[in-house]
Amino acid sequence: MSDETIQLLAALSRGETDAAEKLLPLVYNELKGIAARQMQRERSDHTLQPTALVHEAYLKLIDQNRVEWQGRAHFCAIAANVMRRILVDYARQKNAAKRGAGAQKIAIDENLTPDQASRDVDLVALDDALERLTALNPRHARIVELRYFGGLTVEETAAALDISASTVKNDWRAAKAWLLTQLEEAE
Repeated sequence: MSDETIQLLAALSRGETDAAEKLLPLVYNELKGIAARQMQRERSDHTLQPTALVHEAYLKLIDQNRVEWQGRAHFCAIAANVMRRILVDYARQKNAAKRGAGAQKIAIDENLTPDQASRDVDLVALDDALERLTALNPRHARIVELRYFGGLTVEETAAALDISASTVKNDWRAAKAWLLTQLEEAE
């Protein structure tokens, strides 16, 4: 992420609305990549398209006037969180319309990474488990958000959270084990 992008994000945080127009071309590819990773986990017949997810997330991101943007990892983390919220809300609405039948499933394996040979997990159940993890251990939940939903590396996650890479690895391992146990119990 360029210095210009960081300056525009800072200007946006200060309420300078003209910065949003200049920002989109600079962050669009980054957002598209995050959306592609998020949508990769969704079912193949999902009606929300990656481009629509990017646009909806961008509108929410530029409305973040209390955020002091700290760089690429921070931006990606918030963008991934916003996209996850959009997809979870979409899944909840779809489930409510079907009265719970046909809950939306996403692919997940023991590494908490998308995998075609993996088992399917209800996106809402994963979100609920992540909310419980947030209550128990907020740092573990942030690591899951950054690594799984944001696609950040161990090093990028460590930089975003200002902790060591070894701490990220240990917390990531513990968080994955806890979440998978919760998801198995939910089934």
